[in-house]
Amino acid sequence: MSQVRATHILVKHQGSRRAASWKDPDGDQIKKRTKEQAIEQLKKFMGAIEGGADWAQIAEKESDCGSAKQGGDLGFFGRGDMQKPFEDATYALEVGHISGIVDTDSGVHIIKRLA
Repeated sequence: MSQVRATHILVKHQGSRRAASWKDPDGDQIKKRTKEQAIEQLKKFMGAIEGGADWAQIAEKESDCGSAKQGGDLGFFGRGDMQKPFEDATYALEVGHISGIVDTDSGVHIIKRLA
């Protein structure tokens, strides 16, 4: 399989390589957020999704990635296009399945494989 397609929800924290996002351009909140707090936020989002909440709506409102505007959709990508932990987690998922928490230099994510 050469390419996969995924959507994700990213929560940045004080250890993220870039402490700013579209919703926090100065990074004021991100710089105060611990990795543990970021993980707790993702767990809440996962619980909401498991309870029937719409993935794209949560991503649009909550994700720290610019892809939030597309409901978290990153489009198609291949090996070497993403940070290795993110890539490995995405390729390991079956289509339609959601990952556990994935830790990268950007922050912590949950990933849903679309194709």
